[in-house]
Amino acid sequence: MANKEDKNQKYDFKKAPLTPPDIDKVEQVKDNAKQKDLETNKVDNKGKAFTTNKGLKMAEDEFSLKAGRRGPTLLEDFHLREKIMHFDHERIPERIVHARGVGAHGVFKCTKDMSEYTKASLFTQEGKETPLFTRISTVAGFRGSTDTPRDVRGFALKFYTDEGNYDIVGNNIPVFFIQDAIKFPDFVHAVKPEPDTEVPQAQSAHDTFWDFVSKNQESAHTVMWAMSDRAIPLSLRMMDGFAVHTFRFVNAEGKGTFVRFQWNPQLGVHSRVWDETLKVSGNDPDSQRKDLYDAIDEGNYPVWDFCVQLLPEEKEFDYPFDILDPTKVWPEEDIPKVKIGEITLNRNVDNYFAETEQVAFNPGNVVPGIDFSNDPLLQGRLFSYTDTQLLRLGGPNFAQIPINRPISEVHNNQRDGWHQDMINKGPVSYHKSAIDDQSPYYESPENGGYEHYQEKIDGRAIKDRDDSFRDHFSQATSFYKSLSKVEQEHIKNAFSFELSKVKRPEIRQNVVDMFANVDKDMATEIAKNVGADTPNAERGFDPVGIKASKEALEVKMPEFSQENTIFKPDTLKVGIYSDSDDDFDFKSLVKSIKNSKAKAEIIQADLQDTKDGVMVTHRYETIHPVLEDALIIVVPEKPSHEFSKNVGEFAKETFKHYKPLWIIGDASDILSDDQQKADGVMVTKDSKDIDKFIENLTKQRFWDRDGSN
Repeated sequence: MANKEDKNQKYDFKKAPLTPPDIDKVEQVKDNAKQKDLETNKVDNKGKAFTTNKGLKMAEDEFSLKAGRRGPTLLEDFHLREKIMHFDHERIPERIVHARGVGAHGVFKCTKDMSEYTKASLFTQEGKETPLFTRISTVAGFRGSTDTPRDVRGFALKFYTDEGNYDIVGNNIPVFFIQDAIKFPDFVHAVKPEPDTEVPQAQSAHDTFWDFVSKNQESAHTVMWAMSDRAIPLSLRMMDGFAVHTFRFVNAEGKGTFVRFQWNPQLGVHSRVWDETLKVSGNDPDSQRKDLYDAIDEGNYPVWDFCVQLLPEEKEFDYPFDILDPTKVWPEEDIPKVKIGEITLNRNVDNYFAETEQVAFNPGNVVPGIDFSNDPLLQGRLFSYTDTQLLRLGGPNFAQIPINRPISEVHNNQRDGWHQDMINKGPVSYHKSAIDDQSPYYESPENGGYEHYQEKIDGRAIKDRDDSFRDHFSQATSFYKSLSKVEQEHIKNAFSFELSKVKRPEIRQNVVDMFANVDKDMATEIAKNVGADTPNAERGFDPVGIKASKEALEVKMPEFSQENTIFKPDTLKVGIYSDSDDDFDFKSLVKSIKNSKAKAEIIQADLQDTKDGVMVTHRYETIHPVLEDALIIVVPEKPSHEFSKNVGEFAKETFKHYKPLWIIGDASDILSDDQQKADGVMVTKDSKDIDKFIENLTKQRFWDRDGSN
C-alpha cells in the first residue's frame, strides 16, 4: 500500500525544450495582415496555470473525484465531465474527398500589373503582397491513409485580399475526369473503396474505378495523367498547380477575358518511380507532409511562378477543342502562359486541426475582377463546396473560424446559427430599413462592390452537351506523344499494374479497347501484360463520342514532359552511409553538399556524433534508402558487422531506382564490375570528386542504367 507521503513526492525530470536540440531554426518571417489577425486567437500555455474551459484554475488533473480512495467516482466531478465530453466530441466529419492533406501559410507577390485585363487588386499592383494559405492533399484516401499513393493531388490556395477572400481550388493535374458536375458523385463512388468490402484504401487499382473509366470515356485524358509520373510526385514542393477550369478576368471597363491559372515550382517537376513509391509508403507514410514542414522550418521556402493563359472572348471558338471543357488543356504552344506573380510558402501552421483541418475552400469565393465561365463542372462545384462545409464545420458560420476569416471587414444582415462569434449591434437584421441610415449600405462597382459579368445568354433548357465536348481522345494522345520514352514506359507499366488488380476480365478488356483509341501500340502491350485480347479500337469507342479532327490530333504539349523541367540540387537529400567508428572527414563532405543547397544526412549504426563532430541523422534501422535522393557510401578499411549487413540493401535500392551513387573506398563487395561502370555511379578513393557528384545529383535519375521502373 502506498505511503501517505507519496502524494507529495517530487520527481527530478529533465526539462525538455520546445524545439529539439541541434535543429537549425530560421528567423520567423515578418507577420503579414493575416498572421496579425490570427494572433488574436492564439494561446500559449507556457508558464500558465491549468484551468477548465471556463477559466477555473485547477489544483489537479490526474484523478477523478471519488468517495474514498478506492470508492466509486462521483458525478459531481465537473472537470471529469467536461474533459470526457470534449474528448467525445472533438472529431468532425472528414472531407469526402481530399481528406488527407497538409497546410502552410505563404504570400503571393504580384510581379506584373494585369489591370489591362482585371480589376482584382491582388493582380493590379506590381510588388503588392497578399497573404495566402494553401492545403495540398490526396484525393481518394481517408484521412489516415498514406501520403504517396498514385493519385491526383489537390492544391488549393486561399488569398486573403483587401477585397475579401479569393480561393483557387486546384489540382496538380490540369484536367479532370468528368465534364459535368452531375457525374461527380459517380466518379467519387467509383474510385473510393468498394462499398461491400471497404477496400482498397487510397487506390484506383480495382474494378469499380476502371469500370467507370471504360463507360465514361471523357475520363481518358485525365487517366493518362493519373497513370503518368505526375501522380507520384517526389515532393509536394516539386509539382505544378492548376485551377483546372476556365475563369474570366474582368477589367475596370467591364471587358471580359477568358483565363486559366497555373503555378509552376521553381525547383522543377519531379517524381518517384513506382517501386520506390510503394516502399516509401510502407517506410514513412507521412514522408511528404514532413518534407514540406521541414523545408519551411529550415528556411528552404518553396516558390512557384504564378502564371495565366489569356484568351480574348472573340477567339472562344478558334481552337479544335472547347475552351470550357475541363478535360482539355490549353496548350502553351497555342496559348502561351504569362508569369504574373510568385507564391512563397514561408510559415508552418501552429495547430493542424485549427488551421489545416478547419480551412474551407470554395471556387465561388471571388473578388471584383474575377468571374466564372459556363464550364458545367465548375458550375456544380460552386454549389457543392458550401454545401459540404455546412455539415463538416457545423453550420453556416464557418467563415468566422480564424483560418477562414477574411482580413477585410465583414458587415451584413446574417445572424445567429451554430458557432456565431460576432456580436452584431442594433435592431436591424434585414433590408431595406429606415433605421440607422440604411446600414450596412450597398457599395458601387466603381468603389469595389462586386458586380457579376453581364454575359449574354440565349438558349433552351436542355440536358445535353455540345459536340465540342465529345472528342475524348485527341488530347490524351497528344499528351502521351509529348512524353519521353521513359515516361511512356512508366505509363504502360502503371496501366499494367492497375489492371492486374482488376478481377473481372471483361473490365480489363473494355479498358484496353478504350485506350487503343489513344495509342494502339500502348494498348497492345498493356493487353498482353494483363491477359486481355488484342485491343479493338472500334469496339472500345463509345458511340456518343466523336472522332478527333486532324487539327485536334496536331496539338503538341512538350511543356508537360518532365524531361523538359528544371533540374537543381536544391533541397535534395543525400544519405551518407558510413561506419560509426570511421575517421573520415565528414565535416568537409557535409559542407560541400550544403554549399550546393542540398541536404546531407549521416546514416550510421547509432546516433552518436561522428568522430569529427558531425551529428548523425539516422540509424541504419530507422531510414530506408528510398527516402534519400542520392547515396554516398564511405567504406572503412575494416567494416563493422552492422555496416556490412546493411550496406548491400542501401546500394541495391539506390542503384535500382536510377539515383546517383558514390562509393568512396573499396566497392568490390558492394557492386559488380558492370554496376560500378553504370551511369551515375562513382567509385573513388577519396572525396575530391564532390563536384562531379553534385552534377550527378542535379540530374537526379540515370534512366539508361539497368535498374527497375
